[in-house]
Amino acid sequence: MSTAVPASSATSTASPFSWVDDGAAVAVSLDGVPVLTYTYAADDPQVESPRPYFHPVRTRTGDLVSAYRPHDHVWHKGIAWSLPHLGPDNFWGGPSYRRGQDYQWLPNNGAMRHGELRRAADDGGRFSFAHTLQWISQAGSLVVEEERSFQVVPGRDDSYTLVFDSAMTNVSGGDVHIGSPTTEGRENAGYGGLFWRGPRSFAGGAIIGPGGATGEELRGQRAPWLSFVGQHDETCRYSTVVMVDDPHSDHPQPEWFARSEPFACMGPAPFFSKEVLFPAGSTLRYRYGVVIADGESDAGRAEALAAAARDVLAGAAEPRAGRGTEG
Repeated sequence: MSTAVPASSATSTASPFSWVDDGAAVAVSLDGVPVLTYTYAADDPQVESPRPYFHPVRTRTGDLVSAYRPHDHVWHKGIAWSLPHLGPDNFWGGPSYRRGQDYQWLPNNGAMRHGELRRAADDGGRFSFAHTLQWISQAGSLVVEEERSFQVVPGRDDSYTLVFDSAMTNVSGGDVHIGSPTTEGRENAGYGGLFWRGPRSFAGGAIIGPGGATGEELRGQRAPWLSFVGQHDETCRYSTVVMVDDPHSDHPQPEWFARSEPFACMGPAPFFSKEVLFPAGSTLRYRYGVVIADGESDAGRAEALAAAARDVLAGAAEPRAGRGTEG
């Protein structure tokens, strides 16, 4: 059932947010501009590992900064939490890399299935959404139970921050190792985690890291944040995407998988070069801020946007307890 929440009814004072939930996806507008849609009950083909994703993702002036099902990798979905090597299972989509065998199409593409909606509300000027998920292997086994939330936090007039929070519990009954194609033997291909795929026109854009580090590729390097500046077709305007690891995380600072050729993509990769043990019954939590900003950025602005995201992460409250949709 569709749920439309006008700004005037979301809180007692005027809210910058409105949203519509059709039972499979929630579309969020900020100051009347549709900035992102989160599909939480995906119906993609099994070989694409159906899972929630953010797309379309737009700036505050409406420029599109995400791609969905690009023909070269149809399993890339906007911004999505995607793990290619969760034990023997693939929750990334597409073929799986196996040591000495290259990529193989295997019957191991799992799915992240929506469970229960916990929250969709304006939390004092920031939009909050929370739900549960079950990770089901292609063979039908329950592997992970997840509690996931995100918040949309307005920044300056030209930006906002998406706060993504995942708490995964291993319910498989056994220990699981989380890795990547690199831990399986493919050099410099440690992708996996929160992954952003940019629009076609962003190919050849600028990757900028701390201290002004830049290049066509920044893969395998550790950093607290990374940014990408791309230019749009038609309007010729620029946009900036900055991804920031939660500085209070109990996991090591992530390595990154980022490239501007032959396409734009970026993501902190916590399992890039070393497998992470996921003991039976344990919970792993990963939390990030993603800044979506209008305009071009140099190293100084990218650093400032990253600092603002760290402030948001420090101040972003946990979604309040409760069931169902508020507002």
